[in-house]
Amino acid sequence: MKDRDTNPFLVFVSEEDIKREKSRARELRYTRWWRQKCAKGVCYYCGRHIRPSDLTMDHVVPLIRGGKSIKNNLVPACKECNNKKKYLLPMEWEEYLKGRRE
Repeated sequence: MKDRDTNPFLVFVSEEDIKREKSRARELRYTRWWRQKCAKGVCYYCGRHIRPSDLTMDHVVPLIRGGKSIKNNLVPACKECNNKKKYLLPMEWEEYLKGRRE
């Protein structure tokens, strides 16, 4: 609880909310919109070209941080970036990438 008091970027998200958003993401994964989003085969984060079938769906603002399964919060990402990003917010992820480039 102390972390939430000192970090304004931590929010409480219930298990029920996370389940509901994951279900919405699964539904979107089978839409034409998502197939078109993956068709170019480009990872949103690193820009690498990979097979569209190897792209994963990532929440830019993670569910555990209050993100929703809506079109402007979902991006195709390679498994490597998705696994490394985990629960980071966009500004935290950018800071991580900047540190790797230096």
